[in-house]
Amino acid sequence: MIPIKIKSTGIYVPGGPIDNNELKKLAGIEFDAEKTEQKIGIFKRHIAHLRGLKETTADFATKAALNAIASAGIDPNEVGIIVVATDTPEFISPATAIVVQGRIQQKECWSTAFDVNASCASFSIAFDTVVKILNGSPLIKYALVIGVYNMPAFIRPDDAFGYSIFADGAGAFLLEKDNSGTSGYIAGQHLTDGTQWDFIGIYSGGSRNPITHEKLSSNEFGLQNLKPLPGDRNVRLWPMVANKLLSDNNLTTDDIDHFVFTQINRSVIVKVMEQLRQPMGKTTCVMDRFGYTGSGCVPMAFHSAIIEGRVKRGNRVVFIASGAGLVVGSNLFAY
Repeated sequence: MIPIKIKSTGIYVPGGPIDNNELKKLAGIEFDAEKTEQKIGIFKRHIAHLRGLKETTADFATKAALNAIASAGIDPNEVGIIVVATDTPEFISPATAIVVQGRIQQKECWSTAFDVNASCASFSIAFDTVVKILNGSPLIKYALVIGVYNMPAFIRPDDAFGYSIFADGAGAFLLEKDNSGTSGYIAGQHLTDGTQWDFIGIYSGGSRNPITHEKLSSNEFGLQNLKPLPGDRNVRLWPMVANKLLSDNNLTTDDIDHFVFTQINRSVIVKVMEQLRQPMGKTTCVMDRFGYTGSGCVPMAFHSAIIEGRVKRGNRVVFIASGAGLVVGSNLFAY
C-alpha cells in the first residue's frame, strides 16, 4: 500500500439549486422531467450562468481547493502539486491548474501545476497519477487534486438534453504522506478504447476544427452528440473493471466498504451494484442534488459520503469513472 492518504476534501457548487421545473423556464427548454428524476435520478443542479454568476471552471476549482485547504488547516504555500482534472478547462492554454495555483498561492512557488484531461474519467486518472508523484517526491508535503466541471458553458441554447443532465461543480482532495498503516493507496487501473472518440465531445475549438463563422452558423460548436452512446456500456464495463481491480489485488467485492461511480445515471448504478452483489447502502449517489458534474462528480460524491458518515477512516473504497473517448479509470484505497 502506498503511504498516501486523503487528508481532507472540499466541494463547491455555484449559486442556488435549480430544480427541473425552474430549469425549463431559465433555459427556455422542454424535457421529460419525470424520466430525468425517476430513471436518471436528477432532481436539482447548479448552473452558474443561469443564476447570472460570472463564475467558470477556475473559480469552481479554486473554491473547492480552498475549502479542502481550510478543512485541513494548512498553509496553502505548503502544497507542492496542484492538478486540475477536467475536460472543460478555463482556457485551451494556459492550463487551468496554473491559473488555480496563482489564485491559491498568489506568487512564484516551488510547486508544479498541470491539467489532466481524460473526459469524465479525469479525476480518477489524476488521483492515481498524483499519488505516485507525491510518493516519489521526498521534498513535497501536500498535493491537491481537483475534479471540476463546467459543461453548461459549452451547451448550445437549444440543447434540452444537455441542460437537463449536465451541471457545474468541483471537488478537491488534499493528499499527504502517511505512514500510520491505516490509510493508503492500494492501486489504480485504467481501460481505454480510443476508437470511440467520435461519439460525444467538444469537437470545435482545437487545432483540427478551429472556431469559424461557418462552424457557428452550422451549429457545429460546443457539446456535440455525433453518435448514440451504447445504452449498456457502463453496466457492462463497471462490474468488469471492479472485479479485475479487486482480483489483481487479492480482494473481493465483499472486502470493499464503499463504491463511488460516475454520477451519470442512478438506474445504472443500481444495476451495477446488483451485478456486484452489493447493497445500495455501500454506494453514494449525489446526482439528485448536483446533477451530472462530470470530472467533479466522484470527489463530490466521496465528500458527501464522508460528511454523511457513510465512509470512515480505514474503510476500503473503490472509485470507477467513465469518460467519453472511451476511457474508464478506477482507484482502490483505504481512506
